[in-house]
Amino acid sequence: MDRPWLRSYPAGVPQQIDPGQFRSLSQLLEESFRRNASRPFSVCMERWMSYQQLDELSAALGAWLQARGLEPGARVALMLPNIPQFAVAMAAVIRAGYTCVNVNPLYTARELEHQLKDSGATAIIILENFAHTLEEVIDRTPVKHVVLTAFGDLLGFWYGHWITFAVRHLAKLVPAFRLPLDQGRQVTTFRQALAAGQGLKLQPSEQTLDSVAFLQYTGGTTGLSKGAVLTHGNIVAAILQAEAWFTPALAKIGDVGKSNCITALPLYHIFALTLCLLSIRWGAHLTLVPNPRDVGKFIEVLKRRPFHLLPAVNTLFNSLLQHPQFRTVDFSQLCVSQAGGMAASEGTARQWQQVTGCAMVEGWGMSETCAIGTNNPVLSTRFSGTIGLPLPGIDIAIKDDDGRDVAIGLPGEICIRGPNVMRGYYQQPDETSKAFTADGCMRTGDVGVMDENGYTRIVDRKKDMILVSGFNVFPNELENVISLCPGVIECAAVGVPDEKQGEAIKVFVVKNDPVLTEDDVAQYCRQNFTGYKVPKYIEFRDDLPKTNVGKILRRELRNGK
Repeated sequence: MDRPWLRSYPAGVPQQIDPGQFRSLSQLLEESFRRNASRPFSVCMERWMSYQQLDELSAALGAWLQARGLEPGARVALMLPNIPQFAVAMAAVIRAGYTCVNVNPLYTARELEHQLKDSGATAIIILENFAHTLEEVIDRTPVKHVVLTAFGDLLGFWYGHWITFAVRHLAKLVPAFRLPLDQGRQVTTFRQALAAGQGLKLQPSEQTLDSVAFLQYTGGTTGLSKGAVLTHGNIVAAILQAEAWFTPALAKIGDVGKSNCITALPLYHIFALTLCLLSIRWGAHLTLVPNPRDVGKFIEVLKRRPFHLLPAVNTLFNSLLQHPQFRTVDFSQLCVSQAGGMAASEGTARQWQQVTGCAMVEGWGMSETCAIGTNNPVLSTRFSGTIGLPLPGIDIAIKDDDGRDVAIGLPGEICIRGPNVMRGYYQQPDETSKAFTADGCMRTGDVGVMDENGYTRIVDRKKDMILVSGFNVFPNELENVISLCPGVIECAAVGVPDEKQGEAIKVFVVKNDPVLTEDDVAQYCRQNFTGYKVPKYIEFRDDLPKTNVGKILRRELRNGK
């Protein structure tokens, strides 16, 4: 394979990385915990956690999990926002020899039930704010162990108690719930689990680079999300690839361990998760932002101390730019403005550079690739409008429908191969088989063009996926659920351009109940979908455009026909 991108590599970036220097992700984590014990790991609401604390707390929680008798490789779900408990729980699960299943905390009961059942998760660590959703479905899932955490559990004794009280009783953000204790189920508080685990010893696990570290769920074209099987080797490779690519941008700091990475993107999302693990590798610290939608408070966080990395999706960059206080922030230490998760717009990128003095650097990856794929050089001084170059150890091929490579400059499906690419989809051999070409490249569903210098530009999507603020939404899932709404005969969902979200969801509905309104359909959607999946536009039609065999033509709907 010709690799034209290697000729465009920045000086000092290696062509390959070596995941084999670690026997597992656990070893990488534990080496960093020991090496950086005295350094800060995270700050949340001005309460700090050190690497030593992360080490001790995750060891205690991991030992407690082991004492529950979970089998090696057992799936443990994490339903947590960006609070210190996430990193503690994630490290505990990995170090104890289990598999992390990251769950969007805003999932509806239907979405949560599918993920818990599909993954076979027997334990879940969940913020109490979302326990009412778990209550609705737990009897239909394999979950036997529930660890309940309160918002302030790791924010210090007095301050933590005050925050928990405020969240529960002043903001009223914890709906009433009652988790049933039948069928041998146990419910334990996070504090109780930590206290019990401190009297236990974390037993070394027998993990290798081939062991499964994460089941990272992604949208499914069949209407149900699929678990991408990410091994310890996949994750270690992604960390080392990101380290090789991003370290040059931090040279002016002198010590990458002093860098401050703003963590506003949700840690359950693969983009933020991989950058969190990169920060651990560096010994850097995270500034956790539990609610970036409160842009005013987010900006106040940015003003408190210098920050060096700001990863975001285009919508978040744009929200910051539109706030009148954003221009009062000190950007003098900002080294990397990393865009990903969705297409970055040139207009936003130009305005961002004008305000911050730091060029927006766009990259591309997927849950199936640990968020790592291509990226523009981090020392770029302008927005390129491409997704950049393949990172070390990654091959990108542009292929036609028959799996043959196309010539430079011609469009085709972007296919990827590398040590960061998933093993397959969990318990879905047919979907796994369809995802890979005969020569071992993973099909991405994105159509792109590579130029003679190895830079790739995405020109279209082969799949009908809708990308809302960096989150994948598949029409089949929407259509399957909305079709069950009383009064709906059939429907079709498409993505339409949206200045703030990249794309917004529009649903076309054919009804047989004349009193059914757009508000009725919208309310039904809010009851059955997490927020970003709720359609922004609903339009009633007498019929929908179809092929001669009855397949709905979404393309024509997108084109206004």
